[in-house]
Amino acid sequence: MCITNLSSSFAQLVDPKSYVVIPPESSESEIISRAAGIVPSERQLRWQRLELTAFLHFGVNTFTNREWGDGKEDPAIFNPSELDARQWVRTCKEAGFKQVILTAKHHDGFCLWPSKYTEHSVKSSPWRAGKGDVVKEVADACHEYGIGFGVYLSPWDRNNELFGTDAYNDYFVNQLTELLSGYGRVDEVWFDGANGEGPEGKKQVYDFNRWYSLIRKLQPSAVIAVMGPDVRWVGTESGYGRETEWSVVPGDELVQGKVAASSQKEAGFAPMNMMDDDLGSRSKILKAKSLVWYPAEIDVSIRPGWFYHPEENDKVKSPDKLMDIYFSSVGRNGVLLLNIPPDKRGLLHDSDVKALQGFRKSLDKAFERNLLTKAVVKASGKKINVLTDKNDATSWTPKASAGTAVIDIKLEEMEEFNMLLLQEDIRKGQRVEQFSLEYFADGEWKKATSGTTVGYKRILRFPIVRADRLRLKIEASRAKAVIAEAGVFKLKVKS
Repeated sequence: MCITNLSSSFAQLVDPKSYVVIPPESSESEIISRAAGIVPSERQLRWQRLELTAFLHFGVNTFTNREWGDGKEDPAIFNPSELDARQWVRTCKEAGFKQVILTAKHHDGFCLWPSKYTEHSVKSSPWRAGKGDVVKEVADACHEYGIGFGVYLSPWDRNNELFGTDAYNDYFVNQLTELLSGYGRVDEVWFDGANGEGPEGKKQVYDFNRWYSLIRKLQPSAVIAVMGPDVRWVGTESGYGRETEWSVVPGDELVQGKVAASSQKEAGFAPMNMMDDDLGSRSKILKAKSLVWYPAEIDVSIRPGWFYHPEENDKVKSPDKLMDIYFSSVGRNGVLLLNIPPDKRGLLHDSDVKALQGFRKSLDKAFERNLLTKAVVKASGKKINVLTDKNDATSWTPKASAGTAVIDIKLEEMEEFNMLLLQEDIRKGQRVEQFSLEYFADGEWKKATSGTTVGYKRILRFPIVRADRLRLKIEASRAKAVIAEAGVFKLKVKS
């Protein structure tokens, strides 16, 4: 399903300011100008500002020690002894995560809420004497702690006999309606593209447009990811995004069917690096028939698997590894979706909790002292005061119409540093194509680092240097750059 083939249906799903058709006769400058003017919808902007979202894979697989269930599991095996959704949400919030997505139903078809459309759910389990509702407990905890709540609903259902028929789409819509209308505000609805065989080898044709329209009707503020019009899958489950990540990409190249075919791999969920290095540079968009704001969500699990497995308790990613993932996902204009699977007790395991606590401590430490806060920052001889106000809604833009600009920085004293942070005000578009940071030493200007895209946030690490004079150079931009935040930091690195 090609995104531009959705025609009028698609036009109703996206914000008009986030999508544009390119007339065939458009010149290069006209296409670049159109690209620079595309901006996120309000729901996409809210999503981007989350930076960190937690994925909670939990279900019958937790109790069978499998990654994919076959739909034949006895609901009686689902019986967490200490389930505490508040512990899940509280731990995630304390680690800096601003939203939680729960696997309400995985491929096995077992529902974590008492769906009235199937018996294959918690109502047929001994947990809470068949009266429990995991979705409600997680939703209530998210609302209590003031963070976003999202649901994952697997399109593939290995338990339901309707799968592979037109009637299955009705079944799916009924369950989606339950989730969207019974648990308060939903901030993200997450679909993957898994589509295996149904009874007698039947293949299901998913009615995506119908699903999308229902979400827009019942939860209009929710983003639809990653088989959806708001957020795309980055293309790998490693936690690492592209060095050059454009949120404005050709609509005609985003074929959902190809994404679906790549998004699942049963054998161990091995990371699959199938990313093109470039989706939205000039060479790509100049050939496009349409352009759309379609940012990347970057998913990875804190463990080798996505569901909890006791043999992986000593294989949880370390705080240092999580920091590296953060720099390579959030720091590359993406949102990190980190999976943290509850165990058979219904709790986040101590190994995961300790890793998250260490991650939060390292994250706070990394950004506690911005050297630009007390620096004199100027452009064209005039002071700039908005780049360190921790407000991405205030910004600086050069007066000159050219795509280049130079920001001069004088630190309070000689300092060591090895990390640069930049943010564009994406409410006005993504524009920067090339930038660099230079420092003055030994009587000359030397390059500390350079990059291509910025977007919502870009973080670059480099070998430590010492100086008191710096300059940030915007070397190429699709229109006048709009810089919201900037920072220079000394990141502690292990020797």
